[in-house]
Order: sequence, then C-alpha cells, then structure tokens
Amino acid sequence: MEEVLFTTNNLWMMIATFLVFIMHLGFAGVETGFTQSKNTVNILFKNTIIPPIGLLTYAFWGFNLMYPGDDYAGAFFGFSGFGLDPGEDGLTAAYNPGYTYWTDFLFQGMFAATAATIVSGAVAERVKLNSFLIFVLLYVGICYPMTGMWDWGGGFLENGLATPFYDFAGSTLVHSVGGWGALAGIILLGARKGKYVDGKIRPIPGHSMPLATIGVFLLWLGWYGFNGGSVLSADPGLVSLVFVTTTLAAAAGAIGALFTSLVVIRSNDLSMVLNGILGGLVGITAGADQMGITDAILIGFIAGVIVVIAVVTIDRLKLDDPVGATSVHLICGIWGTLAVGLFGNLASGAQFLTQLIGVACVGAFCFAFAFASFYVLKKTLGIRVSEEEEIEGLDIGEHKMRAYVDVSTPAEKVYS
Repeated sequence: MEEVLFTTNNLWMMIATFLVFIMHLGFAGVETGFTQSKNTVNILFKNTIIPPIGLLTYAFWGFNLMYPGDDYAGAFFGFSGFGLDPGEDGLTAAYNPGYTYWTDFLFQGMFAATAATIVSGAVAERVKLNSFLIFVLLYVGICYPMTGMWDWGGGFLENGLATPFYDFAGSTLVHSVGGWGALAGIILLGARKGKYVDGKIRPIPGHSMPLATIGVFLLWLGWYGFNGGSVLSADPGLVSLVFVTTTLAAAAGAIGALFTSLVVIRSNDLSMVLNGILGGLVGITAGADQMGITDAILIGFIAGVIVVIAVVTIDRLKLDDPVGATSVHLICGIWGTLAVGLFGNLASGAQFLTQLIGVACVGAFCFAFAFASFYVLKKTLGIRVSEEEEIEGLDIGEHKMRAYVDVSTPAEKVYS
C-alpha cells in the first residue's frame, strides 16, 4: 500500500511539473500578443532561453541554495554545496518523503525560471538582450533561491517569527519576486519611445489579442500544476480543494476586471479581463489550500479590481509596463499574500502582521538586488537598445530575422 501511495504521489508531482512547464509557453503568448509585431522574435527568444538558464543554474547551485537542509540552513542564508546529490538512492525528496529527489528538483526548478519570465514582459521592446540575460542569470541564480529559502527552505520567515509566514505556492516568493524585478527594470530603462508625449499617455497596442488570449488560457491550465502540485502529494481532498479555489479565483478575477474596466475606462477591455484572470490566479496562490469558496471568490474578484486600477495608476506614473506584469504579479502578489491574514483558516491579526513583514522583507531585498543589478549593467554594458533599433524593432536589431514575413518580399531584403 505504501509503495502504491508513493508511486501515485510521485506521478501527480510529475504531472504537475509538466503543467508548470507549459506555463512558459503561456507567458510567451501573453507577452508576444501584448507587444508590437516588430519585437515578436525577441520576446519569443527571451521566453525560450529563460527556462534553460533557470534550470541549469538551479541544478548547479540554486536547488541547494533554496533547500539547503537543516544542517546547512541559517536564518537568512543556507547552502549545501554545488550540483545535485540524490543521496543513496534518490527515492525520497530531501524534505518530503512522498516522492523522489529527482521529481522534487524538477518541480521546484520549473518555478525558478518563472520569476525572470515576469521581468521579461515588463522590460519588453527596449531592453538589450545580452544585458537582460546576464540579469536573468543573477536574479534566478541568486535572488530567487535566497528569498525562497527564507520560507520554503527553513529560513527566518518560517522559523524565526512568532507566527510563521505563509505562502502556499508563491504569491510573494515567486510572483512578487518577479514583480519587484520588473519594477526596478522599468524604472531604470525608461518608457518606450512615443509612449508618453507632451504629458499625455499614448497607447501602444499589442499586435495579437488571439495570441495573448491563448497565452492566458495556457497559464490558467498550468496553474493547476502550480497550485495543485504545491500540495506536495496526491491527497485527493486537498488537491481537489486547491483546484476549486484556483478556478473560482480566476473566474472572479475576470469578472472583477470586467466591471472595473467598465467604470474606470468605460470599455469592455479584453486585455484587462485577461490580466484580471491572471490577477485572480496570482491572488489565490498564497492561500489556495486555506480558503473556502466565498473566500476564494472574494480574493479573486478584488484582485481583478486591483489589476485595472494598478494598470491605470502605473501608466499615469509614467512607468511603462507593456504587459501589465507589475500590476498582475507584484500588486496582486502582495494582495494575495496579505489576504492569507484576512480570509480562510489562518485569518488573524497576528497572521496579517506576519504576512506584511514577509512582503516587506522580500520586497526590500528583491527590489534592491534587481535595481543594483540593472544599474551596474546600465553603467557598463548598457541596458537599452539604440533609438534606431527600437524604432526598427528588436527582431532585426538583436536577431536579424522577422517573425512574420510577407511572402512577396524577397528574402535578401528581409535578412539584409
């Protein structure tokens, strides 16, 4: 019986890993659809290369930095060595006996690249590719596993506070980590050319709403692995509950964004509804296993409202975020984390205060790390493409190719 249970748990965790993996295709679709066609290859290239960078750094040192084990864990930093060490047989995870060490690494590794993918969308259409890839290496390789260790790896947020910080699947430890990096990037990069002219906001619409919509639904699908896998077993009751709360929060996020966009911008704005779905998913992620039906719906609905207000506010502050990454992942990540102290099984004043402390600590470190990284790159290699390259499009400037080729155009003109 124990062998059957182990195999079932391990199988579910592998399925969840596959679902999280497909989220990278979802991010690629959303970011590509929300940006201009002349930058499509650049967006796809970044979303293609980020997972390999994330997985390799996680294998070389990130996994052991995030999950150092009791013998190596400190309050703020722990490291158990380079490479992967499955022990005698690799049949049990380092901190969870319900599945194999290898499955544990793969599942956690899929999470690692997500943080940098969030940054990719925010800095789209004007960031230098090579500088961005160096940032990804630093952010995924150091910042993400360090802050993850503070809670999930036995650090001070889990064991150093009177009331332990709680982030079930990463509203803060994944999504707002990416959101803080995105905020630092767009501050130092500046807005795209023509976005803010004579004090007015000039919309730069994305080129493919069908592609963005496909991307969002792929992300929604992947979230069943993201949240459902975070149960860390195939427990039928808990996995089913997490599926329900995740689904209802996403649906409520769409409705919240719909109503708010009708009031605030007087439009049935598809981009807002799509980001409302993502906002609802990010919002429920911190407490998906702790919420009831009404709680999940309220958290998702409020996240959908927040997304629209945040997108409009960030735009008015002249912070240019082409895909709304900071609104979805940072603002809704903060909201979802704080919501654990307001709704569900853990709701209390003490829990809310702990959640606030966790948000502040992770935010301060991640923003400082990202800002310093981008700043050094800006002063050395540069982080922004030339004005000419930005106007022509990064597909030609960075990749010497186009995503969409007019068959009537001779090849030598396209690739010259």
